[in-house]
Order: sequence, then C-alpha cells, then structure tokens
Amino acid sequence: MPGRRRCRRVGSQPAFTSFTPAGAGIYSPDVVVLTIDEFEAMRLKDLLGLDQSECAEKMEISQPTFHRLVTSARRKVADALTHGKSIKIEGGNYRI
Repeated sequence: MPGRRRCRRVGSQPAFTSFTPAGAGIYSPDVVVLTIDEFEAMRLKDLLGLDQSECAEKMEISQPTFHRLVTSARRKVADALTHGKSIKIEGGNYRI
C-alpha cells in the first residue's frame, strides 16, 4: 500500500490557468490538465534553471518524486503542443 501523499510546496498560484491554440476558438475539444505542482516543477527546472536537488528541496519533496512530476508535466505540455490541445492548470496536492 502506498504511503500518505505529502503536499508539495509551490511559490504561488499561476497567473494564467488556461492556454488554447490560436485558431481553436474559445472551446478546444481536447484539454490537457496540468496540476499546479507539475506547473511549479516545470517553472523551477525549466524557467529558473535550478538543478533537480534544489527544485526538490524548494518543493519539500524527494528527488525521485520531483523527477516524476517534471517528467509528467513535460509529457503533457508536449502532447498539447504536438496535437493542438488546450492546457488547463488546476488541482494537485500542494500548498503555497
């Protein structure tokens, strides 16, 4: 049985919570949901350029957990960009 899931620490709520491809109109038929903790993992690693151990420390999680988060987030963003899907940022197990 898996252990209790720890809250991941995030710096703040994202300023924007949805992205839609140009030309898709207001409603895109396919939506990829990116959790707030996945968003934070990408922000720390890809935007700020921190190494994995620093990111994990900031989010107060283990390095393997951080790696799973950032890998999942990147896969979802790549899917949305490749297939013209909208991205919605919501949910997850986090605290500010």
